Amino acid sequence: MSDPLRLGIAGLGTVGIGTVKIVQKHAALIAGRAGREVVITAVCARDRAKNRDADLSAYAWEDDPVALARRADVDVFVELMGGHDGPARDATLAALAAGKDVVTANKALLAHSGQEIAELAERAGRVVRFEAAVAGGIPVIKTLTEGLAGNGIRRVMGVMNGTCNYILTRMDSAGLPYETVFEEARALGYLEADPTLDVGGIDAGHKLALLASIAFGTKVSFDAIELEGIERISIDDIRRAGDMGFKIKLLGVAQMTGRGLEQRMSPCLVPADSPLGQLQGGTNMVVLEGDSVGQIVLRGPGAGEGPTASAVMADVIDIARGCRMPTFGQPATTLSDPVAAKAAAAAPYYLRMELLDKPGALAKVAAVLGEAGISISRMRQYGHESTVAPVLIVTHRTTRDAIDAAIEGFAATAVLTGPPVAIRIEQV
Repeated sequence: MSDPLRLGIAGLGTVGIGTVKIVQKHAALIAGRAGREVVITAVCARDRAKNRDADLSAYAWEDDPVALARRADVDVFVELMGGHDGPARDATLAALAAGKDVVTANKALLAHSGQEIAELAERAGRVVRFEAAVAGGIPVIKTLTEGLAGNGIRRVMGVMNGTCNYILTRMDSAGLPYETVFEEARALGYLEADPTLDVGGIDAGHKLALLASIAFGTKVSFDAIELEGIERISIDDIRRAGDMGFKIKLLGVAQMTGRGLEQRMSPCLVPADSPLGQLQGGTNMVVLEGDSVGQIVLRGPGAGEGPTASAVMADVIDIARGCRMPTFGQPATTLSDPVAAKAAAAAPYYLRMELLDKPGALAKVAAVLGEAGISISRMRQYGHESTVAPVLIVTHRTTRDAIDAAIEGFAATAVLTGPPVAIRIEQV
């Protein structure tokens, strides 16, 4: 059996401690599967005195992650600190420069600096693995880079933030408004310190950018993603969408079109009876569509100590086995500069609006839609006891530009009591 593979773990939060526990619990199993022992030689975290529910006494301690990355007794630098700059970035670059391989769960770091890191790794003859950075315990990176390597990928789509899915499904099942469920999620510890990372779609957008790079052979382009969070989704939208046979999800979609690479992370309606529509709680789901294989659906826990540490160790074991591949599935220097698609592909849209209850109001709305080239598939008017009439419209396939033109036109009719809600309906 070969010499042990020696790990230096930077970051001893939930995922870091989960990784330590797996190494300690499954030492013999890992050695048997990897063909060599995997051991931890050194660790790093901000607070040495913190009780972490794991025995760390056998490991050297470094206060500085860069020093850990440069240690002679570390073969693989395991970066579990988080953050797209600062110590995580500095230590990752230091590890590669010192001839170490890197395993990371840091989607933000790779979304912002992935190309630079990939090129540095290749020049140094090192590998960077990041299965844990996307969808927790779901092996979506391995599926794309290995299992579907012979496919032209048509579309990547998924629910990639468990907190948002928890909020939306909780609103649906309990009939609670967004604000109430948001505070509930905060109390349960589901939200990031900056909640916008979750509910604003940023966290999920980082993940989508990484998947799109692998799927379409392009440089990571997080800044080109159209981002819209779930903050404006109301309990009325949840209920009305349900009445029409849909569920609302924060959905990431990436596809290569004739106009370029389309990347969107936004609330969408999906059929209630589809796999995505039935997804509950904090679970993640990624749908991959290949030209030969068709549609693959991957479902599982998107976060948590065990699932994310499981993904970290899958990467570690691959390195122990001698598996080497470029960071994004092909040499970084061959990744193309993506042309961002400015307009989304055509799709049906859900429109919710409140009209003044007076003659001709609906006719004016229909006329504006017609002028924008939008045809109505279904329309429903709800009972009302005041001077305001709630109206739902599902359109035939149209573009976001046409929807925006119609919304602008509605303002001139003076029959709406406020701005309408427009949500794309994704075909799954």
